[in-house]
Amino acid sequence: MYTDDGFRELGRQECARLLAKVPVGRIVYTRQALPAVLPVNFALDQDGAVLVRTSATSQLVSAIGGAVVAFEADEVDAATRSGWSVVVTGAATVVTDPTEHARLLRTGPRSWVPVPQEVFVRIEPELITGRELVGGRAQDGVRFRL
Repeated sequence: MYTDDGFRELGRQECARLLAKVPVGRIVYTRQALPAVLPVNFALDQDGAVLVRTSATSQLVSAIGGAVVAFEADEVDAATRSGWSVVVTGAATVVTDPTEHARLLRTGPRSWVPVPQEVFVRIEPELITGRELVGGRAQDGVRFRL
């Protein structure tokens, strides 16, 4: 369904399919009572949770502590003025179970920068929303046809 602003709302399954296509997203959390945004590489776990691998001493790990966060990923094509955005909202926790941590070392996301004492942050998807713009407006106001 297209909304009044020309975007198409995406269903939960389509959102998950699109998230699986991109390697980088942004995690939005609160740091010192202010919003903070951090680009991260990520992967989806088998249950649909978003997984981020980071340093145990990072600002992200010290700030989340079970807090609700937002995670956003997107893909944009400037030439056709089209793209999509998906937002996952849910509680973020550090994986502490040794068996789960060992599994994620084998199957989870790989850090782009090696850091000591790596941990996994799991974002449980309580709310997943997405929208897509296909064939946006050209600079002269004429709508692209795809």
